[in-house]
Amino acid sequence: MGGGQLGRMFVHAAQRLGYFTAVLDPDPASPAGLVSHYHVKTGYLDQDGLAQLLQRSAAITTEFENVPAPALATLGAHRPVAPGPDAVAIAQDRAQEKAHFIRCGVACAPHAVLESASDLERVPEHLLPGILKTSRLGYDGKGQLRVATRDELARAWDDLKKVPCVLEQLLPLAAECSVIVARSHDGAMVHLPAQWNLHRGGILAVTEAGTGALPEATAARAIEATRAIADGLRYVGVLCVEFFLLQDGSLVVNEMAPRPHNSGHYSMDACDVSQFELQVRTLAGLPLVQPRLHSPAIMLNLLGDLWFSGGAEAPPPWEQVLALPGVHLHLYGKLSARPGRKMGHLTVTGATTDAVRGIALQAARVLGIEPF
Repeated sequence: MGGGQLGRMFVHAAQRLGYFTAVLDPDPASPAGLVSHYHVKTGYLDQDGLAQLLQRSAAITTEFENVPAPALATLGAHRPVAPGPDAVAIAQDRAQEKAHFIRCGVACAPHAVLESASDLERVPEHLLPGILKTSRLGYDGKGQLRVATRDELARAWDDLKKVPCVLEQLLPLAAECSVIVARSHDGAMVHLPAQWNLHRGGILAVTEAGTGALPEATAARAIEATRAIADGLRYVGVLCVEFFLLQDGSLVVNEMAPRPHNSGHYSMDACDVSQFELQVRTLAGLPLVQPRLHSPAIMLNLLGDLWFSGGAEAPPPWEQVLALPGVHLHLYGKLSARPGRKMGHLTVTGATTDAVRGIALQAARVLGIEPF
């Protein structure tokens, strides 16, 4: 379900293991649809499309959390679906998501759920300044507004059309990180290394994995919390959980994504088992093995802005980037670029963290990406 770049990389991983694949996505030029054996070109709730997907499939997964949970429930009545509709429904709603984190004993930012004008009036003073986020359909910085006062909060809620929201206290951040786990039907679980992330404009820009990316104690706490969140959902599939590392050294959970994640793309080049192969294994009931990071890695997101650095749309200078050692270029097959659109990613691997960082900074300079 879903035809974007995450689906494309899943399809490639499944095909490498000999599986046939089917993609349901309404876009005839969807990145996953273009490389799959079958492409069902309908909406996610189209009954004929769902019937076609069922006919073609022995098991079904999703590549993004906003696939309608009712569609997954319909499919799940006839085929194994992983992740299940209940887990996806929780991830689709920030209020439910935070309630789940609390049930699992994992700390999240102080917050309040806003569904009415009276909720707005009862907001505690300590939550300001804060970030107002829509409960549903917010990603990559969308549906989020910073507010410092009650007046700004009221105006922001109006700007967001007074839909249900969550107000989170603005916290003093030192860094951001994430952990990706894969959990099978029998509860077996493995994880990728905890990875350091840098966001710009609400969109992931850089991920680093390897020795020194995060303090060991922080990484261990993030992995333990992610495993607890997955176990609490009785999750099946690949799950990413994002965290904030605060200036006092404490760790709070931000959000989860019930699918492979942008911050795990480096695993295709730096690990012996990628996040997408783990997704295939959970879906097909194959054994899970603990991935091994065989090289330190840095991943750079390639947004559509890079295609317009000279004004008119033109491909970036790939030949200069590919002349650098340890560089792995992944383009998603999207037919047109636009600012903010994820067009691909670049992973740099090498013998040492310092060497990888040096090459990654060279690649960033060539492409016009801000240094990190």
